[in-house]
Amino acid sequence: MARTRAQENRAIRQDALREQLANKGLMQHVLELSNKINELDPSDDTSEFNMRKYKTTAELQLKLVAKYLPDLRSTELTGEGGGDLEITGIALERVTAKSTDS
Repeated sequence: MARTRAQENRAIRQDALREQLANKGLMQHVLELSNKINELDPSDDTSEFNMRKYKTTAELQLKLVAKYLPDLRSTELTGEGGGDLEITGIALERVTAKSTDS
């Protein structure tokens, strides 16, 4: 099935948003916050406050990214040029179970 104009526009907008978010370095900042949390000294009185602050900041940034960019766990298969995927043949193969008797 060919992509509609709306689907093409959506893909263009999502690519632009990905590039913008990558340029802002939000994911890099989340990783830096993670390292800061790891390096906190538990005996320091302010470490609990700093940990909560870093964690909250990282969670908010990840939610911002997720709001504008959907999770890309699924993959759509398309044919050449984004057209329909053409199946040219199916092969059936007989499989026999191996004996577990020793």
